Amino acid sequence: MQAKNIDEVIEFLDLIIEENKEKQNTLGYFAALYQKVTCKVKDGIENNFFDDGPRMEKLDVIFANRYLKAYTEYQNQETPSKSWLATFNAHDKYWPIVLQHLLLGMNAHINLDLGIAAATVSEGHDIEYLKDDFDKINKILADLVGHVEAELSQIWPILKKILKFTKGLNTFLINFSMEIARDSAWKFATLLADHDLSDWAILIKEKDNKVANYGKTILSPGFIISLLFKIIRLGERGTVKEKIEILEKDQVYNPNPSQEEMLI
Repeated sequence: MQAKNIDEVIEFLDLIIEENKEKQNTLGYFAALYQKVTCKVKDGIENNFFDDGPRMEKLDVIFANRYLKAYTEYQNQETPSKSWLATFNAHDKYWPIVLQHLLLGMNAHINLDLGIAAATVSEGHDIEYLKDDFDKINKILADLVGHVEAELSQIWPILKKILKFTKGLNTFLINFSMEIARDSAWKFATLLADHDLSDWAILIKEKDNKVANYGKTILSPGFIISLLFKIIRLGERGTVKEKIEILEKDQVYNPNPSQEEMLI
């Protein structure tokens, strides 16, 4: 399952979403969010939102193929990166809420895969020329993730009130803000770009270990937040399929998300 262009990425994500709807598998949560991100990137390419559309499509495909490869490996009982293994292994656990499943996927894909994709597409060129488009793709990510709060509130209606009045949960979300994830991914991309390809395997392994360890924090964020998540989990509405369908709903693209929308 490796895409050659952005349309194939969307087609493969559609297959993953439908497969997990049928199986009532929480692996469909991240795929649903990621498909919307990819569609918005495609719209951006077609409407000249990026400085270099063809380069952005190449970046998107390299980026997506890392997720598609990891997903296929896991389905075939092979071993993906530690970051993705930690994400996928949570699929059959009862207690993680939808938000945790999404954050696990974002942790692996942004903190590890995005930096690798950015360095790969810049190979042979000064990576700084990619910076503006790199920031633009992250604006799209931040905007869509900001809307996830509204979608999750359909799954658990009083979530907005909890987010407003729970300092600990807001701190947890801010610690995984798109700004922090973006900066981490760019820092890793420039690290790879400054090294020979022969060094990449070691650097990627080291980064993978760190990202996987952070995944443990997402699943076990401390007693208070874990207790709150358990309360949220018990109040979540709908089947896994219905939750995936909520996450699939399209959102209007806002190129200038507010601070609240930048959360997560």
